[in-house]
Amino acid sequence: MTRPFYLRKPLSAMSQAEWESLCDGCGRCCLIKLEDDDTAKIHYTDVACRLLDHDTCRCRDYAGRAARVPDCLRLTPKRAAAWKWLPESCAYRRLAEDRGLAWWHPLVSGDPETVHAAGISVRGRVSAERDVRVVDLPGRVVAWPGDEGSRAARKKKRRKASRVSF
Repeated sequence: MTRPFYLRKPLSAMSQAEWESLCDGCGRCCLIKLEDDDTAKIHYTDVACRLLDHDTCRCRDYAGRAARVPDCLRLTPKRAAAWKWLPESCAYRRLAEDRGLAWWHPLVSGDPETVHAAGISVRGRVSAERDVRVVDLPGRVVAWPGDEGSRAARKKKRRKASRVSF
């Protein structure tokens, strides 16, 4: 049996389709982030880019996003390794750091809904950029984008795994 492409290939050798399939659809990279001028630390807010579809956690205009949102950044294999502001749960960052994909990633689970069930996605947790004033962003800083998923989802996974017999 052939190992999945993401276990065989470095990020730089992936086709465009393989690269794009690594996105788990969490939407965390689309959160508005604030950088501390003194420490350079990045803080996530619970405010999403105006192009993020809050239900699907995907960009509404992926192909045209750079023209519509000038500060939208294009992720590349080199940047995946260098951009430490990417959430630790991000598949691109995980693979760049040789951590593999998480159990809830659609390429592992076979189900695009596991990213939501595991508490990884921004679904139901964010406000639209148009509804929040820039001056209010510091009060919207949240810690959850840095975690790897909800405790309940991890417990559910362990319970499910313990029921499997071989």
